[in-house]
Amino acid sequence: MKAKPELRIENRDTLHLKVTNVIREAIIRGDFKPGERLKQSDLAEQLGVSRMPVREAFRKLEAEGLIQLEPHKGAIIKSIHKEELEEIYSLRAEMERMAVVQAADLLTKEDLDALKALVEKMETETDPEDFVLANIEFHKLLIKRCTWNRLTSFISTLWSGLPQQTPHLISGQIDKSKIEHREIYEALKNKDKEKAGLLVSQHILRTGEMLIQSLSKDAQ
Repeated sequence: MKAKPELRIENRDTLHLKVTNVIREAIIRGDFKPGERLKQSDLAEQLGVSRMPVREAFRKLEAEGLIQLEPHKGAIIKSIHKEELEEIYSLRAEMERMAVVQAADLLTKEDLDALKALVEKMETETDPEDFVLANIEFHKLLIKRCTWNRLTSFISTLWSGLPQQTPHLISGQIDKSKIEHREIYEALKNKDKEKAGLLVSQHILRTGEMLIQSLSKDAQ
């Protein structure tokens, strides 16, 4: 009989988000295989939560394309294809570069101070979960002043799912990201928006390439 993957939630803050993150990471890590069915009751029992946050997690994971909800069958794991990852990260690299360049001149001193604080927090953070949250906040702040609403909407859609979890999935990702985040901040501080945009693009493309390599290795 197949052993159940070990899933844990360390604290109860923002419970449904943590349930989503734990299940998402297990799917991406390969603990659940394509075509496998997930049962709300089993996951709720294993995580020590009610069915409600698991149900909410399923809805989000379906929107992200990681599972498919089928009547009377529950949640079915979908395959993660290399081509999908290449598309997501290529689009993110170009769109976020554009958004950073467009937003850079509108960043306030308070914005730059907040970016600096996030960089310093990530440089000293030891909890991967807290690093992920700071990383998301950093990338959102980079494009906060972008006035192209369609562009930021597209970016928000692409951010669902895989991008959030790369610090958990890629060996050395956190240390590399710390350096790259510092370089992006310094470019913006020095009013070099083209360099900042290029650095953001390179950062995203490198992450995508490493994620594909990591998942390909796990599948072997």
